[in-house]
Amino acid sequence: MNPTRLCIVRHGETDWNAARRIQGQTDIPLNAAGQAQAAATATGLAGYAFDAIYSSDLLRTWQTAQPIAAALGLGVNAAPGLRERHYGRMQGLTSAEAQQRFPALHAAYAGRDPQHDLDGGETLADFAARIARTLAALAAAHAGQTLLLVAHGGVLDIVYRIATARDLIAPRDFPIPNAGVNWIEYRDDAWHLVAWGEKTHLDLVLDEVSG
Repeated sequence: MNPTRLCIVRHGETDWNAARRIQGQTDIPLNAAGQAQAAATATGLAGYAFDAIYSSDLLRTWQTAQPIAAALGLGVNAAPGLRERHYGRMQGLTSAEAQQRFPALHAAYAGRDPQHDLDGGETLADFAARIARTLAALAAAHAGQTLLLVAHGGVLDIVYRIATARDLIAPRDFPIPNAGVNWIEYRDDAWHLVAWGEKTHLDLVLDEVSG
């Protein structure tokens, strides 16, 4: 059987991304730059053939998915399993604010403690298990097909680790750009990394912003 291929796009920029605020499951819309990134991603992916599109049901991913879906002539299926991690009391704060107000929580967050729920949030271990289950369910439902997923930075952090057998607590040393395009595939009973952090489709957007 052919491998099951997933193209996973991170949502476009939001004001909280620009301010480096921890969004988690707070429902923040795209800003103007994020909308331009979504449009550029739609153009960049228009020549590909996908069997279905799935998106996290949070607004920033849904707004990113819509122009892509329109360019591809497909509908968007809501996938709550692709939601960002819930970061508990960290949500809405910058890292500096969190370190000042909740130093113990910030230490658990920065240290990638897999069992800490950040005071009412989701543990990193539970989050990773949720993403693994979601990917497995999509691969089972669409065996041998090519899917487009629109998700979040934290989701992609877990996806990269699953596809490369990277330890959950290892520091992140790989890029996850807004509106970046990432490819993995399922074959031989395992996920494999194909391409990561592609953003050449955003070059025109960046040129317009800088020039």
